[in-house]
Parts: sequence; C-alpha cells; structure tokens
Amino acid sequence: MKAIRVHQFGGPEVLKLEELPDPQPGPEQVVIRVHAAGVNPVDAYIRTGTYVFKPNLPYTPGYDAGGMVTAIGRDVKKFKSGDRVYITESTTGTYAERALADQSKVHPLPDHVSFEQGAAMGVPYGTAYRGLFQRAHAKPGETVLIHGASGGVGTAAVQLARAAGMIVIGTAGSEDGIKLVTEQGAQYGLNHSKDGYLDELMKLTNGQGVNVIIELLANKNLGRDLTVLARNGRAIVIGSRGTVEIDPRNTMGRETDIRGVTLGSTSEPEYREMHAALTAGLENGTLRPLIGKKIPLADAARAQEEIMQPSGAHGKMVLVL
Repeated sequence: MKAIRVHQFGGPEVLKLEELPDPQPGPEQVVIRVHAAGVNPVDAYIRTGTYVFKPNLPYTPGYDAGGMVTAIGRDVKKFKSGDRVYITESTTGTYAERALADQSKVHPLPDHVSFEQGAAMGVPYGTAYRGLFQRAHAKPGETVLIHGASGGVGTAAVQLARAAGMIVIGTAGSEDGIKLVTEQGAQYGLNHSKDGYLDELMKLTNGQGVNVIIELLANKNLGRDLTVLARNGRAIVIGSRGTVEIDPRNTMGRETDIRGVTLGSTSEPEYREMHAALTAGLENGTLRPLIGKKIPLADAARAQEEIMQPSGAHGKMVLVL
C-alpha cells in the first residue's frame, strides 16, 4: 500500500510517499481501506517534533478517516468486511491507503454520508462536542460565540450548538465566510477582521454578552473575549498559536471562566457519549460535515502547509485516495 512516512521531524518536506506492507488486524482490530483522511493542525504540530506528543520515528500521520472495512480480527463482532465506517484514531496512521484501528475507535458511517465527511468526524466534531458540552456544559437557550466558525471545528460547533437549541453567533474573516457560517445554521454572522464587531455582538445580546465562547485562536482573541462574556460565562480555548496578555479583572466581576480543551484528555465514558451523539447526528441529518479542499495523498506536504495558513479555512480539508 502507499502511505506517507515521516523519518525525521521538520517542515512539510519530511512527508514522503512510500510503499508499505498492508497492516494485519489483531484480535480486536479492524483494517479499513481509506478513501479520505482528515488533515488537522495537530498533524502539522506533531510533524515538527515540538508538540507535547512525539511519536516514534518513522511514523505515518493522521487520526481521522472514512473508508470501508477490509479485514477484522477474530474477536470483532460489531463490523464485517464491506462495512462503511469512520475512524477516530489509528494505530498505523490514516495518511495511507489502509489503516489499522482498535474496534472501539471505529464507528458506522450512514450510506448518505460521504467518506470525506466521515474523515471530518474524529478531530473536528469530537473537539467541538467536547468544547461545547463536556467542558462548557452548554445548555439550550444559551448564546454561544464561535470565534472562527468557517473551518472544520467551527462549522462542527455551529451545527452542534444549533441542534442543541442554542443561539449561535459565528465569526469569519470575509463576507464569503460569513455567508458559509449562516448557511451552516448560525443565526448571526460577524466579520472578525473589521473594527467594532464585538460592539455589534453586544448589541445583539442587549448588552448582556454571551454565555459561551468557542475560541479557535486564543493568542489573538482571548483578551477581548473576556470583555463580552455574560455573568458566569465560559471561554473555551480550543486553538492557540502563541501567548496572549489578558486582564484577569475581566473574569472577576462577572465570575467567568477560561477552560482549555484537549481531545486527548477525553475519558472512555466521555468518548462513548461523544460518538453516540455524533453518529446519531449523522444518521438523523442534523450533522452535515462541510468539506472544503480535497487534496491527493501524494500532496500531503502541501495540505499541511495550507492547514496552517491564517487566511481562514472554509470547511474541512481532507486527503483523498
């Protein structure tokens, strides 16, 4: 099979397309033929060798994929060869024609959902779900600001929040991005590249502010986020690319919280809850992963360069095989 391999940490150029043997399943493992693999910023962080998690070299990147089961271990009961599935973690990496996963990380993919959409479920939808419901404990009727709502995690958060009965305000950096955000279900869209957009947010909330902020670029926005939180509001930090200066007094008078999110900290019970909700959302149509760029596997280096660009993503980037 063809797979991307990393033999040394560094820039995108260390991603090499190579030929490897097909993986073989252990007793509780599943092999899938990958049709689409998700590209996430964390893939690029890991590749540099500076991330908190550092895999043994050489390795194949990637956590998420959508595809079809080709082989199962002797103790696998939930899946059979030919089943359409999405996986959220692979022991061999998903930037490859075939990927090996423990059966607990494999989930059914409804017929009306594409493989590319399946590849968007693990990191983007898992992170959005964890941020909204397991960290922010968001409730129906609350108002949420999704700061950077046009990318993979952002569109997932919009759909999840709206399905839960929240009032959703999404931001993007262009008029096309705002149009996309409102098409995904946000009641209001704001352009975060324009001065005064937070003043507009306060008008939308009658001066009360928002109950929850899903923050995708905390190093740029967190200081100002704290000024528009409602009483007992929660700022949920999902993404940050550097340091930021804040005024802690902005958390005191309204007793607001800053809470971090790391998908890797999800417990097994939380993981089961998360994907029970996400697979149900796929089945009933409330969740509709939006696919942006489709890039061939051989161009994985370009994909990892583009996923880190500050221009703003529209939907989920995937590698197609």
